[in-house]
Amino acid sequence: MIAFLTGRVAARGTGTAVLDVGGVGMTVQCTPATLARLRVGDTATVPTSLVVREDALTLFGFADDDERDVFERLQTASGVGPRLALAMLAVHSPDTLRSAVAAEDTAALTRVPGIGRKGAQRIVLELRDKLGAPLGTDPGVTDTAPAAAAADWRAQVVSGLVNLGWSARDAESAADAVAPEAGDGPDVATLLRSALRKLSRA
Repeated sequence: MIAFLTGRVAARGTGTAVLDVGGVGMTVQCTPATLARLRVGDTATVPTSLVVREDALTLFGFADDDERDVFERLQTASGVGPRLALAMLAVHSPDTLRSAVAAEDTAALTRVPGIGRKGAQRIVLELRDKLGAPLGTDPGVTDTAPAAAAADWRAQVVSGLVNLGWSARDAESAADAVAPEAGDGPDVATLLRSALRKLSRA
């Protein structure tokens, strides 16, 4: 397992960053909170999780170790793969997910595109004893997006859609379509769901 990467941020795109680690460019799929903290040209350390599939080795990057640990535990629930786990962390902070599962708040979980009522109930049932109690490390964070990236709703919406399998071009178009709904205090979870509905109709 690759626990973390330390290197110069060579590039930052939609849902991904490239770290130059000893002359090797490592592409990392990132949560919006992670991307918000990375600046091209800076040296950064990114906690990572390596997902192995028959046709690919994919590195996922996180803002901190806690976010990575929650990402890995989410995947122990039936029907939750790495893309959906990343989408959950794009909409909710780790502590918000813990609170939602502990309180059996399925409504909060269904704010994540790709999770319906039955899926939320299954996640609560299977993860109740795995995520643990909230750590209290996210003061002021609501049940929408992580505070570190709250202002940049567009990047979060695009990243969330790409992580769910849509192309960057489609994700950008969907973000344009929901822009009028953003207002002064955009709810990223609501915008994600609206964008997903528009893409599904298309």
